[in-house]
Amino acid sequence: MAGGEGARLRPITASRPKPLTPICNRPIMEHILLLLKRQGIDTVVATVHYLAEAIEGYFGDGSEWEMNLYYSHEDTPLGTAGSVKKAEDYLSEGTFVIVSGDALTDIDLQPALDFHRQKGALATLILARVQNPLEFGVVITQEDGRILRFLEKPSWSEVFSDTVNTGMYILEPEIFGFMEPNAPYDFSQDLFPLLMREGKALYGYVMNEYWSDVGSLQQYRTAQEDLLQRRVNLDIPGVEQQPGIFVGAGAYLDPAAEIIAPSCIGASSKIKSGAVVGPFAVIGENCIIEENAVVARSILWDSVYIGHASSVQSAIVGSRATIKEAVQIQEDAVVGDRCMIDGDSVIRSRIKLWPDKYIESGSTVNMSLIWGKNWRGSLFRNLSVQGLSNIEITPELATKLGAAYGSSLSRGSIVVTSRDSLKVSRMIKRAFISGLLSTGIEVMDLRSMPLPIVRHAIRTTQAVGGVTVRAAPINAKTTLIEFYDQGGIYLSKNQERKVENLYFREDFVRCDPSEVGTIEFASRAIEQYQSGFLSALKHEQTTKPLRLVADFAYSRVASIYPGMLGQFGHDVISLNAYPDPSKAPHSPADVDVFRTNLQQIVRSLNADCGVLFENEGERLNVVDEKGRLISGYGLLMTYALLVAKSRPGCSIAAPITAPSSLEELLRPYDAHVIRTKTDARSLMTIAAERADNVALVGDMEGGLLFPEFQPSFDAMFAFARLLEMAQKAELKLSQVYDQVPPSYVASRAIRCPWELKGRIMRVLTEDASREARVELIDGIKIHHDEAWALVLPDSAEPVFHLHVEGPTQKDAEILLNQYAERIEAIR
Repeated sequence: MAGGEGARLRPITASRPKPLTPICNRPIMEHILLLLKRQGIDTVVATVHYLAEAIEGYFGDGSEWEMNLYYSHEDTPLGTAGSVKKAEDYLSEGTFVIVSGDALTDIDLQPALDFHRQKGALATLILARVQNPLEFGVVITQEDGRILRFLEKPSWSEVFSDTVNTGMYILEPEIFGFMEPNAPYDFSQDLFPLLMREGKALYGYVMNEYWSDVGSLQQYRTAQEDLLQRRVNLDIPGVEQQPGIFVGAGAYLDPAAEIIAPSCIGASSKIKSGAVVGPFAVIGENCIIEENAVVARSILWDSVYIGHASSVQSAIVGSRATIKEAVQIQEDAVVGDRCMIDGDSVIRSRIKLWPDKYIESGSTVNMSLIWGKNWRGSLFRNLSVQGLSNIEITPELATKLGAAYGSSLSRGSIVVTSRDSLKVSRMIKRAFISGLLSTGIEVMDLRSMPLPIVRHAIRTTQAVGGVTVRAAPINAKTTLIEFYDQGGIYLSKNQERKVENLYFREDFVRCDPSEVGTIEFASRAIEQYQSGFLSALKHEQTTKPLRLVADFAYSRVASIYPGMLGQFGHDVISLNAYPDPSKAPHSPADVDVFRTNLQQIVRSLNADCGVLFENEGERLNVVDEKGRLISGYGLLMTYALLVAKSRPGCSIAAPITAPSSLEELLRPYDAHVIRTKTDARSLMTIAAERADNVALVGDMEGGLLFPEFQPSFDAMFAFARLLEMAQKAELKLSQVYDQVPPSYVASRAIRCPWELKGRIMRVLTEDASREARVELIDGIKIHHDEAWALVLPDSAEPVFHLHVEGPTQKDAEILLNQYAERIEAIR
C-alpha cells in the first residue's frame, strides 16, 4: 500500500510521497521490500496514487532488488480496500499479504501465515499493542483470536483496548467477491464490518515484533533512533566502522571530527575537522558538515550543507538545504527541501519551513513559513552574484544566469569571459557560457587571466561586457560571478536589476539552433595589455635599476608581470610565482603571513621595494626599503602624495572612509579630493566619467587605478607607476612614506536585524542634524570638531559598518564605543 500522502509529516512530504521518506538513509518502502525478500517473497504489487511517478522512478521493476514489482494506479481515491480490488488481477491465485509501504516494521510473517491457515480465516488482521491508541483502529478479540469488535480512531472515552490495527492483513482471494469494481471501500470502515455481520472468519493476530506507522514528525525521528539502537531487526546502509557508527561508501570523516554513536553517515558525505556529529544523528548522502558544526539527534537528508560553527539539535533538514555559518536550528524544527538559511540566523523550536524558503542573514524565525519567496530577495550582492561553491552557485544556477544575462543583450553581441585557477570556477564558467550561447551571444574566452587584463580586453575589443568567475578573496569556499560593462566597470544597478528580473521570471531568449553563439579563445589579450601598459607609462630605460621583491601569492600575475618590469631594467626576485589556488591566501590571517614574509625578505636582501599582489592582480601591498609595510590608508596617501607632487592642481578620488588628513596632506599642492561612496563601482565610475581631471582613484584596501590607462583597479600598472613617480621625484619609497601624517582610525561591524536598520538610520540622522555637520554621501557621516563617525548599513547583510577617526587613537576608540552604544540603545 504505497498511495498515501503522509500529510501529518509535512513539510518533509510536501514534494515526495511518504513511502520514499528515508529512515537511516533508506526509504521506508525499501526497508519493507528488503524485509519481504528476506522472508522469501519475490513478487510485490504496489498500489500508488500520490506522486506515483516518484515511487516508480525509484524502484522501477524491482530488478535492482531481485524482485518482481508491479504497480496498480489509483487515478481516483478508492479507499484502502478499493485500491486492492483494483489490483485483483495480480492477487487472485492464492493467499496474499497486505503491508504498508509507509510503516516501519520487522515482522516475521511466517507465524502470522501459520495462524491464518490454522484458523481457516478469510481475513486476518495483524495487530500490535501500543501506548497511545488514539490514532489507530482499536480491536478486541476472543481468546482464539476471532475479532469481536473494533473502532476506528477513538477518543479516550471510547478506548476499550491497547491492541490496534497495523494495516497489515493476510487475505484470501474470495475477499474480492464482497466488493464492486471501481467503487470506494475502506477495510476498517466498510469491508471488515461487512464480514463480521455475515459471520465470516475474521481473526486478529497480535505481533510481537517492532511496528511504527511513522505517522508524525516525532514518530519519524523516534523510528530513526529505534533503528540506530537496533530495536528494529532491519539493516542500516553502510559499514559499521565502530560500534553503532555506520558509514556509507566514499564518506570522509576527518580524524579531528567527533562522531558519537549511534549515528549513520551516508555515502560520499564529508565531515570536517572539529565537527561534532551524534548521538542519534542521521546524515544523508553527499552532505557536507563544515568545521566546528554540531549535528545531534537530527536527521539530514541528501545533499545538505551545514556551515561553519552551525548547530542542528533534534531537528529534521530536507534535501539540498543550505545552512550557512553560525546558524542555530533548535529542537523539533523542520527545514524543508532546498531551503537556504543565511549566516547567524536562528530557527526556533518547533518551527516548520516549507520547501524553497530563503532566510536572510541574522534573522530569528519565530513562526512557521508556508508561503513566500523561493530563493532570495536579490540576486546581486556586493557587486556580484555570490554563494557557496557548488552548493548555492551550481552549474544549474550558472546556466540560468548566463541565459538571463544573454537575454539582456542584443543577439550577436560579444561577451568576454574569464576565471581564476580553481577547478570549481572553471566548471561554473563553462555552465555560464552554455547559457550565453543558447541566447545567440558570441563568447570571447580568456580562460584563467588576471582581472586587470580581463577589464582591459573588454575595453579594447568590440565586447559589450564581460563576466569573470572566481573565489571570493577572503573565502575560498565562496564563488563570485562578476559582471562588467563595456568599459570594464561593474554593471550599473539598473543593469543588475534587468538581469535579475529576467532570471527570476525565467524570461530567456531562445535562438534558432543555427544562431547559437560560438566560442573564440582570445589569443592576444596579454600582448594588447602589455602594449597599452608601456604606452601609458612612457617610461624610458631607467638609469638606476631597482632591486625588487614581488610576491605573486600563487596567482596568474606571475607568468606575465616580471618580464614587463624587466623591460625597465629592474631586477625582480619573484616569490610564489606559479598559479596554485590551494596555496593562495584566503583569509586576513593568510594575508598577514604573506605580508610578514615579504617584509623579512626585503630587509634580508636589501631590496629597494617589495610588492604583494592580491585579488587576481587588482590590489596590492607595498614594503619600503626599510621593510615597513605600506597598506590601507597609508598606501592610498603615499600614492596621493606622489601624484600631487607630479601633477599639482589635480583631483584625487577617495572613499568617504579615507582619513581627513588626506586633504591636509595634499593642500600644499593644490590637489583636490573628491569623496565617493565606498564601493568599487562608485570609485571606478568616477574614474570613467572624469578621466580628464582625475589623476588617481583609490580605496582603503589596496585598490588603485590611474584613469589615463584604464578606469578599474590594476595593481600591476599602479606598482609600475609608483616606481616611476618615486624615481622622477628622486625619492626613496621610505622618504615618501615618512611624509604621510599619522591617521587614527577605528572600525567595527555591528549586527542588526534587517527590520531595525531604517529606524536606526532615521534616529541617528535626526539626532546628528541637531548637533553636528552631517554628510549623506554613503550612510551617515557625522563630523565633530577634530573627529568624525560614519555609520554605513551593509547592503547584503544585517550589519552596520562603523568607521571613526579621532585626533588620537584613544580618542578614536572612545568615539567608536560611543556610537556602538548609541546604535545598541536605539535597537
